[in-house]
Amino acid sequence: MAKLVRFGVSMEDSLLREFDRYIQRKGYRNRSEAIRDMARNAMVQEAWEQEKGEVIAAVALVYDHEKRGLADRLTDLQHLAAQTIVSTLHVHLDERHCLEVIVLRGNASSVRKIANNLLAIKGVLHGGIVATGVPNTEKVFAKAQNSTQPDE
Repeated sequence: MAKLVRFGVSMEDSLLREFDRYIQRKGYRNRSEAIRDMARNAMVQEAWEQEKGEVIAAVALVYDHEKRGLADRLTDLQHLAAQTIVSTLHVHLDERHCLEVIVLRGNASSVRKIANNLLAIKGVLHGGIVATGVPNTEKVFAKAQNSTQPDE
């Protein structure tokens, strides 16, 4: 587990009261958990906006499967992006409408381009992108490897 570091934060009492209401609504146990999540979210958002680093994104889109050629266009685009697509989920919403959720993983620029291309296909009725970051697993793995090495 990573070392925790304590630090102080100063803010106006009105902002703190609003923050405390926010963390209560969101179900956080304490302010530290909320601040950690907000910091992680800010870093992921920055990577997404600056198209830097690796991201994971879920693209959800709703479409009318009776729209001529639409399902084929969605499938073709997904095949072209097979290296970036981790998984897909297809849900039949009613007799005509489908929900497709496509999970993408890769550099932010490529993921954004594929996600936008999927959402821009003519006939997609509605959709959105949720992006998140990838933990730095290399550091975690290296630390775990070092902790299993015998002491000299």
